Amino acid sequence: MHHVAVIGSGTMGNGIAHVFAQHGFSVSLIDVNQAALDKGMATIGKNLDRQVSKGSLSAEDKTATLGRLVSFTSIAEGVRNAELVVEAATENVELKLNIFRELDQHAPSSAILASNTSSISITKIAAVTKRPAQVIGMHFMNPVPVMKLVEVIRGYATSDEVTAQVMELSRQLGKTPTEVNDYPGFVANRILMPMINEAIYSLFEGVAGVEEIDTVMKLGMAHPMGPLQLADFIGLDVCLAILRVLHEGLGNPKYAPCPLLVNMVTAGRLGVKSGEGFYSWSHGTKELVVAERFTK
Repeated sequence: MHHVAVIGSGTMGNGIAHVFAQHGFSVSLIDVNQAALDKGMATIGKNLDRQVSKGSLSAEDKTATLGRLVSFTSIAEGVRNAELVVEAATENVELKLNIFRELDQHAPSSAILASNTSSISITKIAAVTKRPAQVIGMHFMNPVPVMKLVEVIRGYATSDEVTAQVMELSRQLGKTPTEVNDYPGFVANRILMPMINEAIYSLFEGVAGVEEIDTVMKLGMAHPMGPLQLADFIGLDVCLAILRVLHEGLGNPKYAPCPLLVNMVTAGRLGVKSGEGFYSWSHGTKELVVAERFTK
């Protein structure tokens, strides 16, 4: 396999494109928004520069990596020669279904179609295509160039051959693939999101403050960052979307999103991406400053 297309140039999409290109694949990075594409390509360049400065990548390898990346604003053009397509668009069911309908129409009939979805059913996505055996989940972790895990999700019809190919391909990227079955939230978010939601409930109910909740989990449970800080990094809108998938898909009230989370997303307080969530990020991400709303 040599040619990979990545749909979406946001945080996950540009990270996935970066990793494939760094490991020798020709990559088409596709986004309908040219400004988003330019930003995604610039981010890849900055992240490669960081690797060079740390000594984990040579300047020559950086140049070669960038040389393997081509951007497109048309799905039809971008996937024309793809052997694998990885969709990394916003976590929205209808958007993903429409993308996969288009991919099925324009990608070569032999191509594997993968989704980086963090919670949406691969079986449901596959059902809108004429190649359900070739549809699979490749759930990368953020930041993609750093994190080792790829959650490989088999849909109801995903073939053994395609699963084996994607597992091996993940290893070629220096990742550790873990095969899971297609249930809401898979493994990572079925466990992570209820923890984040419970941390938000603890804040909402006045059990403790933002800093105190995160400190307990960092120092008491050896987590590298607290759940509220992590929620800000993931995006509170993404957390809410995943919890709603879990709540609807499993029908268990324990997955119901905390009202505080719902209100924050409604108000546009989405975490790092909006400049404020449980913490204030307007000054950057190096120093933790609790959002003013939660310091009163």
